[in-house]
Amino acid sequence: MNHKVCVQLVVAAWITGVPAQIGVTYQIFCQNFCGSNKLNHIFCDSSTLLEIACGDTYQKEISLLVNTFFFVVIPFLLILISYFRIIATILKLPSTSGKSKAFFTCSSHLMVVCLFYGSVTIVYVRSKSSHSAKSNKVFALLYTIVSPVLNPMIYIA
Repeated sequence: MNHKVCVQLVVAAWITGVPAQIGVTYQIFCQNFCGSNKLNHIFCDSSTLLEIACGDTYQKEISLLVNTFFFVVIPFLLILISYFRIIATILKLPSTSGKSKAFFTCSSHLMVVCLFYGSVTIVYVRSKSSHSAKSNKVFALLYTIVSPVLNPMIYIA
């Protein structure tokens, strides 16, 4: 990857991500809230805010689901495809020690990627009736704290 491609990827992320988050934020601010203003969560998240909203939130939940698909599921699938290609390349390496070192690095990174994307997907894709506030907190801790803490350990090893 060269500098130009890196800059293009960053610009593409900002051009797609910022408007999407502005849209979600706008939808939340346009929502009416009644009753308790206390969130049963570890941080203020759009899905958690929708749980304490008054009125019909169906369209906002569908919008959140579509955003999740585009910004969680599709990137995760692209990462998995890239790892399949990396594994195919590793299998072609002539040295056994090179293969084992590459597999060690890739497997630890892939585990953190799966932990992050898996927990995010579980929180945002499953239906309201199939989850509890306690499990949402645990999954939120996984993708907000555990995954970022594990990243530096992967690159040190």
